[in-house]
Amino acid sequence: MDSFNEIKYKTSEYLSKKVLNLISNLSDDNLERLMFVVEKATPKTHKNIASTVRRLFKEGHPSLILAKNFIRNTDDNCRNKFVTNFILNGLVLNQKRRNKALNSNLRVPITVLISPTMKCNFKCVGCYANEYQQKDDLSFEVVDRVIREGKELGVAFYTILGGEPFIWKDLLKLFEKHKDIYFQVYTNGSLINESVTNKLLELGNVMPILSLEGFSEKTNDRRGKGNYEHLMRVMDLLRNKKIPFGYSVVATKNNVEEIISDNFIDMMIDKGAYIGWYFLYMPIGKEPDLNLMPTPKQRKYLLERNIKIRATKPIFIVDFWNDAPFVGGCIAGKFYIHINSNGDVEPCIFTHFAQDNIKEKSLKEVLQSDFFKAIRQRQPYNDNLFLPCMLIDSPEILREINKEVKIRPTHLGAESLINELKSGIDKYSKEVKKLYKPIWEDFKSKRDSK
Repeated sequence: MDSFNEIKYKTSEYLSKKVLNLISNLSDDNLERLMFVVEKATPKTHKNIASTVRRLFKEGHPSLILAKNFIRNTDDNCRNKFVTNFILNGLVLNQKRRNKALNSNLRVPITVLISPTMKCNFKCVGCYANEYQQKDDLSFEVVDRVIREGKELGVAFYTILGGEPFIWKDLLKLFEKHKDIYFQVYTNGSLINESVTNKLLELGNVMPILSLEGFSEKTNDRRGKGNYEHLMRVMDLLRNKKIPFGYSVVATKNNVEEIISDNFIDMMIDKGAYIGWYFLYMPIGKEPDLNLMPTPKQRKYLLERNIKIRATKPIFIVDFWNDAPFVGGCIAGKFYIHINSNGDVEPCIFTHFAQDNIKEKSLKEVLQSDFFKAIRQRQPYNDNLFLPCMLIDSPEILREINKEVKIRPTHLGAESLINELKSGIDKYSKEVKKLYKPIWEDFKSKRDSK
């Protein structure tokens, strides 16, 4: 009798051929069939997202143009690995394993974030990553074990960040060893060259996400002279080689209007980006600055602009805070976790506290930590799902958990969120709750009327 892995491989191969055949014979009917498969295969927790996407396809939404652009303008190997590794293995076949884990009261994340190094070759304003040493990096053996253990639980999507991930000497080796996994890697782009892109093209299972601050002036001011111009060349290189990529921006009080403007979005589309990740600046780190946080009104503006962009432009925008209603609020410790370069297992990339270390325990064990259980028991933290965060929206949650569970800070300055910045965070939380109350009521009304 075939083993589970053999059956899974044969099933994956069969589905891949069917789905890839639909894609290769591009037509609106085939895209509709593909969206039907994706919707049926998507976990219940994300079913509303898949259903919404399928409905938008039917309505001739710009997402249809995006899908066609991806199919037509992406290298065959890259496109096939995305479909096979991310969609089929990640969403379809691995769902049985995740369901089995759920029945055993084990929460399996959709993705695991890993920072194998916190070392960076940049000295960005307000960042302290360049102070780390490469001797502090995670070993290849540890990262490899985490991914192997994740596969057993049903995780097929990993996000690699840092620091600067391409500084970690084993990065490409990791991508090559785990050809059945899909990787997303956040990078400043400085180490991506012809040789690296050729390797990414050969592998096909990696999507680079390039970080910038806006246009030339803002990017170079924070990241160093010439960085913006280099990023533009890297985007051209990736587009010309037909390697799918995206971009990442941190919204601050100083750049919100620029990074969500038509000019910026259109430039990213012209460069060939398929996805844009938007994160709010968080007052964390060695020298946290509340004054850099987008104001509540700017956060609302980000929401309004993203709604407009999604309705009019062929690019997939992810607004990490404002999209929370689509995933039931905070997803930390539930749908994703972060492992830093020391091995500390954090509930999310912004929550610099941990109870366990992956060097001492298995992935399965750390997912069952009292810290993560305490978080999941409280999720969602607020009836208003536009306020998902226990750091800045419901800061009392982190303070409660800090008293209830034995956790430790994992970065310099982490405790400032609980101590020095308490009054400022509370003021922000109060303002954002008031501003987002009518937005949530309107969202619920429209959702419930469908």
